[in-house]
Amino acid sequence: MSDYNGQREEEIFTKVLKAGRRSYFFDVRETKAGDYFLTITESKKNYSDDGSRSSEKHKIYLYKEDFKNFSELFKEATDFIIDEKGEEVISERHDRGFKNNPFTIKTEDEI
Repeated sequence: MSDYNGQREEEIFTKVLKAGRRSYFFDVRETKAGDYFLTITESKKNYSDDGSRSSEKHKIYLYKEDFKNFSELFKEATDFIIDEKGEEVISERHDRGFKNNPFTIKTEDEI
């Protein structure tokens, strides 16, 4: 639950994908009109040389009227990447310490 501009927003549905130092949050929320929309948040942990930790967050808001086109373009773009570069992760820096360790949190108890 968050408090945005004095309004309470509750996640109606939420799933988390942990992928190394990145986490992806898929949250379904409700509009003022009572319809649902999807918020996808990427949260990335950063560590500085002195050991301090910070996180970087990026969000996109996706509404029902855009689901079909978004899904089609997402599939087209991901298929292009796999076709051109294969499924193997090339960047060791990207995967440092987290190789083959993505998982999905299915319940709040796992957080």
